[in-house]
Amino acid sequence: MDNLFFFSLFLTVIVILSPVVFCCLTYEANPDAGFEVVLVDKPFFFGKGGVQPEPVKTGSEWTWRSTNHIHVDIRPVQFKIHLDGFMSKDGVPLDFDAVVRLRVTDSVSLISKFGEGWYENNVENEVINRVRNAVRKHKVNEIAINTIAIEAIDEEVTNGLVSYINETELPVELIHFTVGKANPPVSIKYQIFVTAIQQWRTLTEYQGKEAETSSAEADNAFRNAMNMSPEQFIALEYIKAIREVCGSGGNCTFLIGENGVSPVIPTATAK
Repeated sequence: MDNLFFFSLFLTVIVILSPVVFCCLTYEANPDAGFEVVLVDKPFFFGKGGVQPEPVKTGSEWTWRSTNHIHVDIRPVQFKIHLDGFMSKDGVPLDFDAVVRLRVTDSVSLISKFGEGWYENNVENEVINRVRNAVRKHKVNEIAINTIAIEAIDEEVTNGLVSYINETELPVELIHFTVGKANPPVSIKYQIFVTAIQQWRTLTEYQGKEAETSSAEADNAFRNAMNMSPEQFIALEYIKAIREVCGSGGNCTFLIGENGVSPVIPTATAK
């Protein structure tokens, strides 16, 4: 009778403690939307450790408490890098705020081969070095004023990163990269501003000269088409000017003399 009592007591204790023991020895892997959980086995006493071949993608999975759960974001993730004091071709320090957008394509391979610090250890320094080398090829005015230089830097770094990712077999996809806007020192900003004003003035003067040249060429083409001598063309333009002034409400007096007809334009009427 006593044996039956102790046996029943033992079973009762087992039933009561089983959930507690289960919770103490196990752990639930439950990834959020857009994440995968990579399981890394780390047995306490026996068994083989390492990364499990399949991640937990949806739902939940119970594992031993010793198993490490690594949550990997498989959505496109944007990383910002502040680049400080990168020298241009003419020796001016420039600051940039670059942006890299990456997407993980294989979470298990990423963790097993490159670890949790895959970005800091394998991507960030590569971006920094490639941007530094690309900036050295351009002068400060090209980078700070002309967007073509920035586009060239973006393209060079992007192509380099794609090649690097393929060569190292890093299981990520480069979605976008941009070095951003250059930020030179204050003194250099003023010089760039002055240079931009000078370039604008030069362009304006050039366009003005182009307009004058085009007008002169048009007049000369008209004169040749009408078989007029330069003196005749000048006389025609003179007549046009008189008609414009005297024919728009002006009170002109014409004097006839040995040198031809000359208009006298009152001061109040003259333009």
